[in-house]
Amino acid sequence: MIISTFSNVYYFGCCYCCYPNKPLTVCENRSLVPTKYGLVIAMLVSMLFLLLLRFTAPVMVWLLIIGLGFCVAGIWHCYWEYDQYRLQGAKISDVGFTTNVKIYLQVQETWLAFLIIVSLGEAVILLTLIFLRTRILIAIALIQESSKAIGHMMSALFFPLFTFVLLLICVAYWSATALYPSTFALLFWKPLDSSPQRKNGCSFCSFQSFNSSKYQDCASARCIFITYNEEGLFQRNLFNLQIYNAIAFLWCVNFVIALGQCTLAGAFASYYWAFNKPGDIPMFPVTGSFMRSLRYHVGSLAFGALILTLVQIVRILLEYIDHKTRSAQNACARFILCCMKCCLWCLEKFIKFLNRNAYIMIAIYGKNFCVSAKNAFKLLMRNIIRVVVLDKVTDVLLFFGKLLVVGGVGVLAFFFFSGRIQAPGNSFSSQNLNYYWMPIITVVFGSYLVAQGFFSVYSMCVDTLFLCFLEDLERNDGSIQKPYYMSKNLMKILNKSNKAAK
Repeated sequence: MIISTFSNVYYFGCCYCCYPNKPLTVCENRSLVPTKYGLVIAMLVSMLFLLLLRFTAPVMVWLLIIGLGFCVAGIWHCYWEYDQYRLQGAKISDVGFTTNVKIYLQVQETWLAFLIIVSLGEAVILLTLIFLRTRILIAIALIQESSKAIGHMMSALFFPLFTFVLLLICVAYWSATALYPSTFALLFWKPLDSSPQRKNGCSFCSFQSFNSSKYQDCASARCIFITYNEEGLFQRNLFNLQIYNAIAFLWCVNFVIALGQCTLAGAFASYYWAFNKPGDIPMFPVTGSFMRSLRYHVGSLAFGALILTLVQIVRILLEYIDHKTRSAQNACARFILCCMKCCLWCLEKFIKFLNRNAYIMIAIYGKNFCVSAKNAFKLLMRNIIRVVVLDKVTDVLLFFGKLLVVGGVGVLAFFFFSGRIQAPGNSFSSQNLNYYWMPIITVVFGSYLVAQGFFSVYSMCVDTLFLCFLEDLERNDGSIQKPYYMSKNLMKILNKSNKAAK
C-alpha cells in the first residue's frame, strides 16, 4: 500500500516533468514501474538487514567502537600541528577576525582546542570500554534476540501498514469535517423585479421553492442571492468548532499510534515470556495482541494519548502567540518564548518516552495507564545506565541501517535513471527523461519512509524485550519455581543459570 501510494504520487505529479510529450500510458510503463521496483528493493533490503542483525550486530558495534578508538592517531596529528605552529609563533592574536576559515587552521590555539576535544573523546571511549563492557554485551544480546523475535513473527513487520491506513482515515475524516462547516452557511435570497422601475424587494425567499406567480405586484420577480448569514448561532461558533475538530484530530492520531505500539509490545512480550521458544509462542501473536488491546486497554491508551495531546496543544498555542506577536517582541521576550518552547519540546519528548514504556507495561501486566507508567519509570530509573547504553547502541545500528537502505537504493536509482545502468529490454530509456532527478528524489524519499516503518517495529521490539528482561531479573531467581525466561546468551553474560529439576 505504501509502495503504491508513493508510486501514484510520483505518477500524477511527475509524469509531465519526465515525459512532457508522451501519453500517460507511456509514462506509467517507463517511469512508474522502475520507481515501484526501487521501493520494493528498499523493503527487501530493510527486512534483510533486520533479520541479519542477529549475526552482524556484535561485529558492527565492536568495529564502530574500535574505529572510534583510533582517535589516538588524531591526537598525535593534532599535537604535531600544535607543536609546529607553536615553534613558528603563530598565534590567533596576530590573525584577528577574518572570514577566511583556513587562516584559523594556521594558528596554535586552534590545534590546541582540537587536541583537547579529541583527547576527551578518547578518554570517554576508554572509560566506556572499561566500565560498560558488560552492559554493551547485554545490549548486543538484546538486539540479537530482537532479530530472532522478528524472524519468528514476520507479520509484525507489516503491522505499520495497518497503522498507516488508520492514520489516513483520521486525516480524511478531519479534512471532511473541517471543510463541511467552512462551506455551510445560510443564504439570503430576495425576489426582485427585473424592470428598472421596481428595485425594492418584496420579501426574503427560498431559491428552491420560489414561485413568481405568488408575487402579484412583481410580475417579473425572480429570486436572487444577496449575502451570507453571518449572524447565526452556527456561524458565530464556527471557529470554536474548528478548534474542537483539531483537538479531536490530534487525539485520534495519538490514539492510533498508541494502539500500534501496545499491539506490537504485546506480541513481542508473548515471545519473551514463552519459556520454550518458539514452541510456546502463541499462534497469530500480532492479531491476538491487537484484539486484547481493543478489548481491555482502550481506556488506558486514550488517556495516554490525551496527555500527549494536551502538551501538543500548548505547544501549538505558544507557536501561535509567537507568530502573532513577533513584530512587537524585544530581546527579552524572544528569549523567554524560546526557553518556553524548548521546555515544552523536552516535555513532549519525555511524555512520548513515558507513554511508550507505559504501553509496554500495559501489554505485559494489563494494568491501567497510571500504574503502568509509574512502574515503567521506576524500573527504568533503577537501570538507568543499561537504558542509556541500549538506547545509544540501538540508535547507532538503526542509523547505519537507514543509511544503508536509503543510500544504497538512492545510488542504485541514480545510476539507473541517469542511464549508467541499462535496463533489460526497451521498457525504459534514460534519454527520454526530461528531468531524471525527480524519480530519484521520489525513490529516496519513499525508501526512507519504508525503512522508517520497518525500523520502528524493530525499535519497539528492542524496548519491549528490554523491559521484559529487567522484569525477569527482578521477579525471578533461576530456581525451579521462578526460572529465568531470558536467552542462554543473556544468562551467560550475567553469569546466571536455571536450576534443573531433580
